[in-house]
Amino acid sequence: QVQLVESGGDLVQPGGSLRLSCAASRSIISIIFMDWYRQAPGKQREFVARISNGGVTAYSDSVKGRFTISRDNAKNAMYLQMDSLKPEDTAVYYCNAFYDGAPYWGPGTQVTVSS
Repeated sequence: QVQLVESGGDLVQPGGSLRLSCAASRSIISIIFMDWYRQAPGKQREFVARISNGGVTAYSDSVKGRFTISRDNAKNAMYLQMDSLKPEDTAVYYCNAFYDGAPYWGPGTQVTVSS
């Protein structure tokens, strides 16, 4: 098993930046893919970004060019740098990892983009 805990969510003005962190309870070296998802009120959870243990990344079209995903295997952590934030980025952000045949989710961190 692996426990994931997100942090870094906050209230920020449009155009601002935030950096989210996802801390894992064990080594993430063997976790091939780690993802960020988000869920806005009244909407389904949606994919945001993915990073492989080799550093290959993928993004949803809605965040491409504004968000940057990274991971530090030595610190058992994953990050999401979010720049040029928009009100439509408001959501609870979750980290996800598929480990030992099962998906694991953190409890989420709230990001609110509003003036």
